[in-house]
Amino acid sequence: MRTSIKNVFWNAADRRLRLPWRFVVAAIVFGIVSLAAAFSLRPVLVSVFVGLQFASFGRLGTLLFQTSIQLVVVVLFTYLAGRFIDRRRFADFGLHLSRSWWLDFGFGLALGAALMTTIFLVELALGWIRVTGTFRTVSGLSFVLVFCTSVLLFVFVGISEELLVRGYLLTNLAEGFRWFRWLSGDAAVAIATLCSSVLFGVGHVFNPNATFTSTFIIVLAGIMLASGYLLTGELGLSIGLHVSWNLFQTSVYGFSVSGLRLPVTVIATEQVGPRMFTGGPFGPEAGLLGVGAIVAGTVTIAWWVRSREARLALCSSVWIPELR
Repeated sequence: MRTSIKNVFWNAADRRLRLPWRFVVAAIVFGIVSLAAAFSLRPVLVSVFVGLQFASFGRLGTLLFQTSIQLVVVVLFTYLAGRFIDRRRFADFGLHLSRSWWLDFGFGLALGAALMTTIFLVELALGWIRVTGTFRTVSGLSFVLVFCTSVLLFVFVGISEELLVRGYLLTNLAEGFRWFRWLSGDAAVAIATLCSSVLFGVGHVFNPNATFTSTFIIVLAGIMLASGYLLTGELGLSIGLHVSWNLFQTSVYGFSVSGLRLPVTVIATEQVGPRMFTGGPFGPEAGLLGVGAIVAGTVTIAWWVRSREARLALCSSVWIPELR
């Protein structure tokens, strides 16, 4: 009896807690790391941001401050949870920084830029946007300085969200669902991808101008981002795509990104087309053009992996860890 109860919580073969209980402990660790960062890191960052006058950047400065803390929390949490709860190496969450990793990262950057450029050109050709100016930024500040700050912001966002949602969460869920004998391996990974993508969508529910439609489309975007990770076993492609998708969406073409507008853009635009297609004030991620870009992006990712590896298959390292 005592042994059977222990088996509910403890995986003797792997010498670690079973998945549901690992998530419980991981949630506690995440809370502790977040509180520690709030009390120790926040005062330091406040001093740095005040000294560098980021407060004058308006919303951009505030977002950069928040994402700086977010990045530290996610990296530290993933390292601690991986090492002491999951018995995984930090690099095993998709961060084996090889030449191949950086090549995928570069392709992801190019793909995100291409997808957003296509949306911009389609809307421009159909008369759904008006160009109202160029090189717009906060009055009195250098455009180059503020633009580079937005690049840094989206790099922080891309790394932290991909590492947490795809690297940590999807990896653990995929492994956990494969425990059910009546589920095939592909079905377990598909369910894990859907669950992590739904959580990714829910994470944007409270953004300005969010709707059920925008949440659903962001879930689809989560599946697109997950496809690069599942096919390569690395986060290079997903991080690159996430960074340039956001950057080109708002700081290059002036759309809202997940309902947010930043005080810097290369091309300032005003959307006047049908909201069903353009996404309206939430941006392309709430419209049919965004859906088209997501479908095209997912297909292009599959083509890229197939052309490089001469095959197209899910990477087993995502759900079969090499335990420490």
